[in-house]
Amino acid sequence: MRIRTLIVDDEPPAISRVRRFLDRDPDVEVVGACGDGATAVSTIRDLHPDLVLLDVQMPEMDGFEVVSKVGLGRMPVTIFVTAHDRYALRAFEVHALDYLLKPFGKARFTQALSRAKEQLGGKLNRDALRAVVAMLSTGTAHAPTERLPVAHDGRIIFLDMTEIDWIEASGNYVRLHAGAREYELRETLTCIEQKLNPRDFVRIHRSTIVNVRSIKEIHRWFRGHHLVVLNGGQELRMSRYQREVAKRLGLES
Repeated sequence: MRIRTLIVDDEPPAISRVRRFLDRDPDVEVVGACGDGATAVSTIRDLHPDLVLLDVQMPEMDGFEVVSKVGLGRMPVTIFVTAHDRYALRAFEVHALDYLLKPFGKARFTQALSRAKEQLGGKLNRDALRAVVAMLSTGTAHAPTERLPVAHDGRIIFLDMTEIDWIEASGNYVRLHAGAREYELRETLTCIEQKLNPRDFVRIHRSTIVNVRSIKEIHRWFRGHHLVVLNGGQELRMSRYQREVAKRLGLES
């Protein structure tokens, strides 16, 4: 019997990508695709799919609310899918369910699907699902993150926070600079700042965060601004309004 699967994502290209992966698997039948949480809830209740690939971040009703509305006891096997990585490390550590971080490749998707097939083979643990949902839906008030999962060459690597030299805002993304390497995350600078240890990182500009240990020297610039020079030679401007940061770096008393 084929695995009846529902795709839930508010981004049509993401739905198309997942559908292409699933269409290649003879054990899977895609029974529907939803672009919002409310439709997902009603579809899960009506169709009773075996598996749901569920986006976490959606407008009006997110993935965790979908699980809450359907009820843990009635939820299909669930693979969380999202471009937001803030909970990924903790999800991976639990190993109860899978968590696909966009962009993901075919190999990583196949791995997650294989785990879902195992659960459908009689190994599904509702208590594990309950624990994961509770953990993932917890707010961001927790100890500083030590390692950050980032997408790189079609796989997820765990970047030690101490390896990051500086972080810059880039539209709806942030760009992490670690030595000669760069990684992009679909995250705001404010959200990434909440994961950092304030003893190690300072925000020197509205669009820039710097690892204090990566600072080589600081020069006075003009109109109260400073120029921060990193060990790698990068020169970053520090806003004159960052008075607390200036005091911490010994630029003001």
